[in-house]
Amino acid sequence: MSEALFCVENLRVAYPQPSGEELTWAVDDVSFTLQAGERMGLVGESGCGKSTLGRAVMRLLPSSSRVEGLVTFQGQKVFDLTPQQMRKFRGEVVALIFQDPMTRLDPLMTIGNHCLETLQAHSPELSARQAKEKAIATLEKVKIPASRWNQYPHEFSGGMRQRVAIALALLLNPKLIVADEPTTSLDVTVSAQILQELTRLCGEENMGLLLISHDLAMVAEYCDRIGVMYKGKMVEMGSTQSVFRQPQHEYTRSLLQAALHIQAVDESGELILANDEQHNLANFKEQSPILRITELKQHYTIEPNLIERLFKGQSQTIKAVDGINLELYPGEILGLVGESGCGKSTLSRTILQLIRPTAGKVEFLGRELTTLSRQEIRSSRRQMQMVFQDPHACLNPAMTVGQSIGDPLLIHNLADAAKAKQEVLGMLQKVGLIPPEVYYQRYPSDLSGGQQQRVAIARALITRPKLLICDEPVSMLDASVQSQVLDLMLQLKEEFELTYLFITHDLWLARFLCDRIAVMNGGKIVELGPTKQIFANPQHPYTKTLLAAAPLLARA
Repeated sequence: MSEALFCVENLRVAYPQPSGEELTWAVDDVSFTLQAGERMGLVGESGCGKSTLGRAVMRLLPSSSRVEGLVTFQGQKVFDLTPQQMRKFRGEVVALIFQDPMTRLDPLMTIGNHCLETLQAHSPELSARQAKEKAIATLEKVKIPASRWNQYPHEFSGGMRQRVAIALALLLNPKLIVADEPTTSLDVTVSAQILQELTRLCGEENMGLLLISHDLAMVAEYCDRIGVMYKGKMVEMGSTQSVFRQPQHEYTRSLLQAALHIQAVDESGELILANDEQHNLANFKEQSPILRITELKQHYTIEPNLIERLFKGQSQTIKAVDGINLELYPGEILGLVGESGCGKSTLSRTILQLIRPTAGKVEFLGRELTTLSRQEIRSSRRQMQMVFQDPHACLNPAMTVGQSIGDPLLIHNLADAAKAKQEVLGMLQKVGLIPPEVYYQRYPSDLSGGQQQRVAIARALITRPKLLICDEPVSMLDASVQSQVLDLMLQLKEEFELTYLFITHDLWLARFLCDRIAVMNGGKIVELGPTKQIFANPQHPYTKTLLAAAPLLARA
């Protein structure tokens, strides 16, 4: 047993329960070992206990949680370490990459200071210059240029924040990395580069990797072994090849079936599309656009600090959105794909007028939004809603799920309190939060990341909008729930005559759902066309690169 790098035996974890409630094990009698240099994937639906297991082995759970079992690292009992030993253990020995980068980063610290603080705490022997050189080199491994050193987390996209979190984990050259959904908000090219880097480190440094993910294609491509969790238990364990080719447990089979449903092709190799109107795009263009964007620009200026002003004296302009022209037609699903930091989320926020554009026009239902007053814009948002990428950041922790979802109905005077509650319960049922009466009373902190995302989707749909802008709406969901939510979105599209702008880095998801795809790179749309055409005959080199990097489960 001591030969293993990392060993978990009969681990059980229960979160603090209100008095009188029966004890529920979030992780229930889980055992596995991980050898040096081995890459193990841990998959399962949101709420199955994957993230709880990752935090338990790092002793990052609430102090009143109940933990049983044995966790050893190279024969050393982790639960017996003193607080001082545990501080050294975290980071230097085992590093954890969190699912939500915004909770990992201090909003008052620059990206550079995050790196320097980590190195000063664990490697005080390094000079300031050595620490900065090491930090910049590590940031460049995850494609964060040195020019972003003095920026703050809020100035980064969700995907770029995740890259910073990964760099912080790699800074101290740990012997084991526990990566909890490390590439959820990353595009396929950066995701592939980072996982190739982690894979290289495993081989060269004899480092172990525990990859917690709901992305079956990614796990199949990068992991030697896979464990499948369901309702707190490890229901299947084996080599990646054997589990994917001959799954033994019914739940594993259902996960694979759901993932393959999204990546489906017919007998001739042609892709199967979810939307029946894919072949009839001309029908959309017979109507007036519901949304027309003309020469839209969103530029940011980074002011130099005192030292930079003395030596350079120049500010830097970031062209997040740089001259976008786009039309979206009633009933259409338009996919917007591209790497993290390319301007996708900035474009969506500019369309909603959450940030005013530097230049250009946004017309929605024939109205020019850029000229409206704040009150008029607020009124227009009843018809134009958004599902944000990070549900944790957009849900008020002091409000119950029921209050969060029902709030838009009260803001727009669409229902009284009693009617709002009935509508919220119905919407909870539709997004799979069952029993709805229980989830209605819960707070966001009581939910898994995937469950929080479903709450965010329900809140966006509750006002019955005409246009729904979805910014990575299912990126945190496992394959089975992802498939259910996408099917739900298609049903609601027909029921309420919805139009979707679907922002995603998952190309297979865009292929499954969208009528047309716009490929964005460096603030510009570099390619736009029908989904089949984009996949069958991509024209732009960047589109070809994206398609080549996308992991496909059928290839595994």
